[in-house]
Amino acid sequence: MLTNPIFNPEGDDSIQSRFVWGGNVTNLMQLNDVRYSWANALYNQMRENFWIPQKIDVTQDVTDYQNLLPDERKAFKGILSYLTFLDSVQTCNIPHLKSNITAPEIAICMTEQASQEAMHNQSYQNIIESVIPADERNDVYYFWKNDKILLDRCAYIAKLYQAYLDDSSQENYFIALLADYILEGIYFYNGFTFFYNLASRQLMSGSSDMFRLINRDELSHVRLYQKLVKEGLLYFPNSQEQIYEMFNTAVQQEIVWTNHIIGNNILGITSTSTESYTKYLANIRLKAIGLEHLYPSDVATNPYKHLDRFSDTEGEGHTKANFFESGVTSYNMSSAIAGWEEI
Repeated sequence: MLTNPIFNPEGDDSIQSRFVWGGNVTNLMQLNDVRYSWANALYNQMRENFWIPQKIDVTQDVTDYQNLLPDERKAFKGILSYLTFLDSVQTCNIPHLKSNITAPEIAICMTEQASQEAMHNQSYQNIIESVIPADERNDVYYFWKNDKILLDRCAYIAKLYQAYLDDSSQENYFIALLADYILEGIYFYNGFTFFYNLASRQLMSGSSDMFRLINRDELSHVRLYQKLVKEGLLYFPNSQEQIYEMFNTAVQQEIVWTNHIIGNNILGITSTSTESYTKYLANIRLKAIGLEHLYPSDVATNPYKHLDRFSDTEGEGHTKANFFESGVTSYNMSSAIAGWEEI
């Protein structure tokens, strides 16, 4: 894979010559006359979603944390460790994938994504530093290294990213791109569900508010990689068998990890609901890139529809509490990323 040059005065910025990969652009960020209009709309939405973790009040969470059951505290810390690792590796990986993009309207979306991933990392650490006792924090940060199941879980995607850095072939690029889509589309959501379940009991409301904002950002990332993977299916050598194998491996690892850290019947989360939900996510992510379901529909269902009100995924015009002031606002959600059934 050729890296997009920084300075290319002989390049051609015309719409006809603009491609996601393999173009010959000057590298001028010309964003008013673009080939991929969806990218402009998505970038604007990502910018409109701007927020900062310091504005979210987690004061009550400090007391709530002490009132959690021991297994709930274990899950709380383990999920934060996992998510902190995910967004750390994402922040590092995105620039490598972006360096091969030759459509500036898409490259700028990836730049914004990298910024959001870094901010999400800061958000998780804000919760860790504010809520978890000081003598436990270091164990949270490095739980991913010391827990074998979590280490295996994190290593799977990270090694796929690293493989492209070690050998920048087209095949490895597409695998890293697909791995990014799997991470964005599957890996976060069982963790989010745990926090929404806490919120349903009126616990850890500040953390839950932060997670629903992160959730909203992640759905824009899902939309970005849906577009890129669909383009990649036409551009790069690939095998549907390998795609399904990667999805199935990710699903099985996610189920094992969630059962390990949350267990069975904590806050109504069971091994059965975890399996159904994770397979449901895989099916809708595959459908979004034009592929058939991997799991039968009677197995792959969403058992957490009752938690929709705690997330930020319910569509354009839905009213949510405004976390920046004491009023109520309607988030300006893009119709392109509105709702679970749309992504």
